[in-house]
Amino acid sequence: MKNLFDLKDKVVAITGGSGVLGSAMVTYMCSQGAKVVILGRRQEAGEAQLKALQDQAGEACFMTTNVLDEAILKQNAADIKARYGRLDILVNAAGGNMKGATIPPESTFLDLNMEDFRQVVDLNLLGTVMPTMAFAPLMIEQHKGSIINFSSMAALRPLTRVVGYAASKAAVTNFTKYMATELATKFGSGLRINALAPGFFLTKQNKDLLTRPDGSLTDRGQCIIDQTPFGRFGEPEELFGTLHYLASDASAFVTGTVAIVDGGYDSFSI
Repeated sequence: MKNLFDLKDKVVAITGGSGVLGSAMVTYMCSQGAKVVILGRRQEAGEAQLKALQDQAGEACFMTTNVLDEAILKQNAADIKARYGRLDILVNAAGGNMKGATIPPESTFLDLNMEDFRQVVDLNLLGTVMPTMAFAPLMIEQHKGSIINFSSMAALRPLTRVVGYAASKAAVTNFTKYMATELATKFGSGLRINALAPGFFLTKQNKDLLTRPDGSLTDRGQCIIDQTPFGRFGEPEELFGTLHYLASDASAFVTGTVAIVDGGYDSFSI
């Protein structure tokens, strides 16, 4: 019987592949025998990753990209086609937040920095839409492919302070559901798109909001832990099982979903 979870020799492109969660996913996919294209902005970070991946079962390469630059993304797609001849899985993991797009306790919505807000929306929403537009044609050619977007807890339960991030991630969820119909009805049922909604994982973007320099929890961090039944933040490797499922043929009849990996945060009630 076919192993529905087999990722060996699958070609995987991961935007934001040098970030905290992105780099962890790159390592995991390589460990499963996949051929991983790390898409990131910093060449030196990518080269350091490649050195660390030399002993993995799969293989990896790095391509410099900008998820907000159509020409660069199209060149990335052409380079992937030239190198591997195909693309099986796209993980849109690029994203982030900016201080000016948040509202600290001493401020109000009226103090929002609109330029920062716009940049956060562009990074999270357009930074998902534009890679999808650039790489989907490779999947359309082969009549099969899985796209995995990154949503957020903030898209499901609007969180205080992170107004720009929350709005853009809610849009990513909506875009994911829209594209599920668009891809399947116009290009065939072999094309799927789903989203991962991680709970709270410590990253460069949220570390200062959730922890103090000494590692203790901020009031906000403690509030999140108090509302997380598991009583802790997530570890990057705890995303791997859901990522693997959505990437593999095990989820061949799954599209337009948002898979929540949050230690119970979204289910918390008192």
